[in-house]
Amino acid sequence: MAEPTHILAIDQGTTSTRAIVFDHAARPVAVAQAEFAQHYPRPGWVEHDPEDIWRDTLATAREAIATSGVGAAGIAGIGITNQRETVVVWDRATGAAIHPAIVWQDRRTASVCARLKADGHEAMVREKTGLLLDPYFSATKLAWILDAVPGARDRAERGELAFGTIDSFLLWRLTGGAVHATDVTNASRTLLFDIHAQQWDEALCRLFGIPAALLPAVHDNSHLFGTTADGLFDAAIPVAGMVGDQQAALFGQACFTAGMAKSTYGTGCFVLLNTGEAPVASAHRLLTTPAYRLNGRMTYALEGSIFAAGAAVKWLRDGIGVITHARETNDMATQVPDSHGVYMVPAFVGLGAPHWDPDARGAIFGLTFGATQAHLARAALEAVGYQTLDLADAMIADGAEAFATMRVDGGMAANDWLCQFLADLLGVAVERPVHLETTALGAAFHAGLAVGLWPDLDALAKTWARGDCFEPQMDAARRDTLIAGWQDAVAKTLTGAAAGAAAETSPHR
Repeated sequence: MAEPTHILAIDQGTTSTRAIVFDHAARPVAVAQAEFAQHYPRPGWVEHDPEDIWRDTLATAREAIATSGVGAAGIAGIGITNQRETVVVWDRATGAAIHPAIVWQDRRTASVCARLKADGHEAMVREKTGLLLDPYFSATKLAWILDAVPGARDRAERGELAFGTIDSFLLWRLTGGAVHATDVTNASRTLLFDIHAQQWDEALCRLFGIPAALLPAVHDNSHLFGTTADGLFDAAIPVAGMVGDQQAALFGQACFTAGMAKSTYGTGCFVLLNTGEAPVASAHRLLTTPAYRLNGRMTYALEGSIFAAGAAVKWLRDGIGVITHARETNDMATQVPDSHGVYMVPAFVGLGAPHWDPDARGAIFGLTFGATQAHLARAALEAVGYQTLDLADAMIADGAEAFATMRVDGGMAANDWLCQFLADLLGVAVERPVHLETTALGAAFHAGLAVGLWPDLDALAKTWARGDCFEPQMDAARRDTLIAGWQDAVAKTLTGAAAGAAAETSPHR
């Protein structure tokens, strides 16, 4: 029998699960996708049903393998990439989750983070993890589940429960409960992992009240984690790569050299800059994060996180019915010469970098009777560009060299108007690859390295192919005017958030 030459990538995202089969040339040959339900039990709370995620993962994986025509025996390995920071706790005996997954967007632990910050803990947390005290990350969500579910904390101490981000949960299910593990990129997003010592940290676990018995083993991104359990597929397949979604996109974009950057536009927007083997501490509230670890050698990145990019477009569609399909925003943005002075600050679940304000809420400024649906759509797209510029400016302020180019990916990167606006704001060429599924490709790359399908990073880099390139065209005066309007809108949003937070704590409420 011939050696298998394909990789199955599982891309478990915030709103959908995709399975993609890639061939030896890193071309997608089969894709299956399923959207799943979002649950909002209270304002600022976001949950997923882990069983929905598992069901869709298995179904899409089987469909992609069947469509590819190579069968399970033709799959050399599985790579998993996932929404990061989302928390699942499950029973080791049954594999059943004890509570809905608490999603990275969830803000229910904002007050806990504020208290820890007020008590002076953020400096130590930042030094060890490269992160900030924010409900975005996993630890406070995990502690919330342990306290909210009766008996959970005692069961965790006894070793009866397991914690994981989505990658760990899927690995557990794929291996029939045989393997409880994660990778360095996902571990680094929990607030419990020392990115310098590269291990779980006892002091951090004590700070957040997390029993060490809950935690998975931590491995390189390219690693033979385990083998699929009998009955899931027609043949056993090694799970050989795991990586958080944004680090996966950096890897899939072949940003292997320090100074290379990518920006991914999905539910949120995430800019990652490869900084090499030395972690760079940020003075402008960016995150220092592992980009990948291969053969025990860590490569780091600076990251800026925006919570709402595609999510704002989804709100236009599902929340207020301005559009029927997300793709309509490209045409609507070109129907009007500008946004008519309308600015959208999409702080639906707070503002991420560089502001990190969990109390901020979405706002639209500059509305007049002349504003139309097209102006709203354009303002939503423009907000993505402005937020990307904020991150790029913060990275440069932290000492990074100005980008020569920006590689973009994710669903929104298919929007030509948005890519041109990004180029105009950033003042650099925006490169869009031929294949936009770079997050899944990054997971495939890691798995392929582990099973020997690709020999090294040079071989991976040769598979990257540029599609369209967007060059800056906007004149400087117009650019400056637009940016000034955005900065004013953000300032007003932050002022409103501060006033709202003060009102919440007022003794007269």
